[in-house]
Amino acid sequence: MSPTVQTIPKYIQPPTFCRNLRQWGCTNVTPVRPRNRFVLFPRSHSCHPLNLPTPHLSYRPRPPFPLYPLLRPYSPHHISFLSSPTMTLNSSPDPPQSSAKTVKLVIKGRVQGVCYRDWTVENARKLGLKGWVRNKRDGSVEALFSGNSDYVQEMEQQCRRGPPAAMVTGLDVFPSDEDPGSGFERRPTV
Repeated sequence: MSPTVQTIPKYIQPPTFCRNLRQWGCTNVTPVRPRNRFVLFPRSHSCHPLNLPTPHLSYRPRPPFPLYPLLRPYSPHHISFLSSPTMTLNSSPDPPQSSAKTVKLVIKGRVQGVCYRDWTVENARKLGLKGWVRNKRDGSVEALFSGNSDYVQEMEQQCRRGPPAAMVTGLDVFPSDEDPGSGFERRPTV
C-alpha cells in the first residue's frame, strides 16, 4: 500500500496575520479564512501602534490670552503685586499697609450642602486670614474673618458669590472684636 499525500488546505496552514495585509505592502502572506479579521503587526511594521505618529503637545488648543489669569489658581501674592503698579522690576512687592479688621458674616440662601464651608476655608487660607466658619440650624452659614482689611473685604466679595453650587440671597456683615484664633478653621454646626 502506498502512502497517499494529501495537501493541506490554505486555511489550515500556519497562522498568518490578515487577509488584507497585501494592501499594506506585505507580499508573502497567505490568505486566511474570513472569520480571522484581526491584524497583528510586528513591532517593526509601519502600522504597529507604537510606530504611528502621535500629536505633539504644542498642538493642544489653548484659550485666548486674556483668559490665562482667570484659569490660574487664586493666590494672595497676585493682590499685593497688583496693589503697587509703580513697582520696578528690581523691587519686591510691598504688602498693603492697611490696618487689621475683624468682621462676622451671616450668609443666607442655598449655602448648606453645597460645600460652602470647605470653599470658605480654602479661600480664607489662601488670603492668609484667621477665623472660622460654621453652619447654623436656620440654614445659614456664619463666618468670622480677621486680618488685613483689604483681604477681609476681598473675602466678603467672594462670599457674596460663593462656590458654584451655592446661591447666596443675603449677606450681613457685622464688625466684631471676637478672638479669631491662630488660623482659619471649620467649626461644628450651632
